[in-house]
Amino acid sequence: MIEIPFLLAEGLYALCWLLLRAAVWHRQKHIDWKRECNLLLMAVNLAVILRFVFFPMFRVDGRVQPLLFDPARVWPFRLNSLPFVNLKLYSSKKNLLLNVLGNVAMFIPSGIILPLLYRKLDRLWKVTGVGALMSLAIEILQLPFFGRATDADDLVQNTCGVLIGYGIYALARRCFQSGSRDRRKPDSWN
Repeated sequence: MIEIPFLLAEGLYALCWLLLRAAVWHRQKHIDWKRECNLLLMAVNLAVILRFVFFPMFRVDGRVQPLLFDPARVWPFRLNSLPFVNLKLYSSKKNLLLNVLGNVAMFIPSGIILPLLYRKLDRLWKVTGVGALMSLAIEILQLPFFGRATDADDLVQNTCGVLIGYGIYALARRCFQSGSRDRRKPDSWN
């Protein structure tokens, strides 16, 4: 069995991100700081998502539990492809609510950041599609890890989080645009 500690995984993620950004900066010969800030927000968002998806929330001896890979235990995959079936299996309503709200809340920032990063993601269905694909990729990545489960419920809840995030983005954008239009209106006295 291979144990992957949380700090090692997050450190490798951060190192890969920094090396990728450094290669882009070197190739482009300039840095767009506004875009880099948005990319950093997305990188942090993904780091938080990876933390809660791959590393159990509970701690033992004050430490975050490692990610476990055991080739002997990979098959059969822990896969629930039927939505809303596993929701009945929670030991308490509190645990159910924590899981549902956590899965939704994790992806709200993605729904806000994605349209800021990519101008072509200018419609609800586009952002929702990209968010659903992100969630699907994360669910598929969980398949080989012991103790992690790929669940259709998570996919639905994560996508709802992206929808909520995009709603917040669209509302803020509308408010910002109407506020800037009001400032540009000429005085009716002239």
